[in-house]
Amino acid sequence: MSAGWLRACALVMLGLFSVSALAKDKTAIVVGGGLSGLTAAYELQNKGWQVTLLEAKPTLGGRSGMATSEWIGNDKTQPVLNKYISTFKLSTTPAPEFVRTPGYLIDGEYFTAADLATKQPATAEALKRYEKTLDDLARSIEDPQNPAANSTLFALDQISVSNWLDRLNLPTTARQLVNQQIRTRYDEPSRLSLLYFAQQSRVYRGIADRDLRTSRLPGGSPVLAQAFVKQLKTIKTSSPVSSITQDKDGVTVKVGSVGYQADYVVLAVPLRALNKIQMIPALDAQHMGAIKGTNYGWRDQIMLKFKTPVWESKARMSGEIYSNAGLGMLWVEPALKGGANVIINISGDNARVMQAFGDKQMADQVLIRLHAFYPQARGSFTGYEIRRYSTDPSMGGAYLAFGPGQISKYWRLWERPLQRVAFAGEHTDTLYPGTLEGALRTGQRAASQLEDLAAGKSFEPAKVVPAATAAAAGAVAVKKGNFFTNLFGGSDDKPEPAKAPEPMAPVAPAPAPVVVPAPAPVEAPKPVVPVQAEPVKKAPAKAPVKKPAAKTEAKKAPAKATAKKTEPVKKPAASTAAKAPVVTETKTQ
Repeated sequence: MSAGWLRACALVMLGLFSVSALAKDKTAIVVGGGLSGLTAAYELQNKGWQVTLLEAKPTLGGRSGMATSEWIGNDKTQPVLNKYISTFKLSTTPAPEFVRTPGYLIDGEYFTAADLATKQPATAEALKRYEKTLDDLARSIEDPQNPAANSTLFALDQISVSNWLDRLNLPTTARQLVNQQIRTRYDEPSRLSLLYFAQQSRVYRGIADRDLRTSRLPGGSPVLAQAFVKQLKTIKTSSPVSSITQDKDGVTVKVGSVGYQADYVVLAVPLRALNKIQMIPALDAQHMGAIKGTNYGWRDQIMLKFKTPVWESKARMSGEIYSNAGLGMLWVEPALKGGANVIINISGDNARVMQAFGDKQMADQVLIRLHAFYPQARGSFTGYEIRRYSTDPSMGGAYLAFGPGQISKYWRLWERPLQRVAFAGEHTDTLYPGTLEGALRTGQRAASQLEDLAAGKSFEPAKVVPAATAAAAGAVAVKKGNFFTNLFGGSDDKPEPAKAPEPMAPVAPAPAPVVVPAPAPVEAPKPVVPVQAEPVKKAPAKAPVKKPAAKTEAKKAPAKATAKKTEPVKKPAASTAAKAPVVTETKTQ
């Protein structure tokens, strides 16, 4: 009898101990199933947290790229990415030497950098002059984490990249190539802060182009996204968050009529998506201004599929190729089941103009231009895919691209938590925004910040950059050009009054003519105050400044997650339920 009583007491004590231990578990909700959110959830789960990941869309992976494979950099350029590739034992293949530096497609003819120096020396010399000026400007920034360290550098934030390029007086073809490189990596030069461009150039200064494309990741960044998904226990897709309420005891995240409670939250969504979430207490005026006012680079991706490569074999077109003919940055790769794919990025104001086009019309117009260079293109064409990141209301563009005056207002604003909420996403990374590396880094940072918050650490509020001290005179109206010159003619971006793009006459891709709706007018950039400036930023295909090849681009990785354990602990939005995040099951695509 006494033995049975002792056993019963022991079981009760064990149960009480288990409940007590469980009560001490730290809980977190990660909002956003892109690579930054997946990283944050993975890191927190590895640290013993109970994590629920909520994704508004049916698939995971966020703005992962469209490519069926991607060139990635080495440990020097993308250390965090390479760490996860190793952790998840993902296979890569070495990059052939000819793809490790960008190429050019000038009036339909393919050029390597060596070809350009021999066949178009004036263009090659102009590009070298541009790169040298850009490098000088990048060198003037000692600390890329504090680019506006003095009034001279601060003044660069008031100037657009286009204003600066005008002063270089580049020949037409060189200017077209430079414009295309910049709009592909960031946004239209007229919408980009010179200080931001210079800061990004400083980050990649001294890194060779070839270091950015050292190996291929078969399947592209969606493969990495799925590797994270397989590790996570609790994922809920098709769960758009409508509000986040903080109090002294925790956080309540509302999805429809259901509330999820946790100790802390990681918000890993683009700023446009964050604008759709009600924050209680509300964000301050500076954060709200950043949500509504921060510029995002616009990009649409088109993948044209061919039975066989239609370009001359000697061109060996692969990797990043920049065109002066408005085709955008081309990325040529073998198809998984034979044939070849050409991925074309329509970027900047070209993408803005294309809002009025349907998917088929957009693909037709690009195919017509490619067919003009390569007459076998139409006969070998088998289909297309399109990702329109620029018009997705939850994204508002492809990735962060600070416009003139925006570093002065919003620099490093999203790096610090606000009470129980930490922020992640490529737009919150100081050094590698707009890249896969940046997204992964911010997921790690947000996870560490939640650990610090749980340990009682407080974070100083973000400091507002002081008002500009540099004086400037005049306002500059930047040329927008008509539809044909901007999209397929390669705008030279010389200053002239901004105007709405003219409608492009439809060209018949087949017997029947293509009916093209009138394109939406392009919004003229706001006048900016010119101040004497120096060069700019990042590595357009040729520039010394480069951006890691794998971008956090805009597509969603198919979410083929296995069934996840545990049914979520749901609570009606108004009630106070337990703090453990709701556990639910991921949808498969």
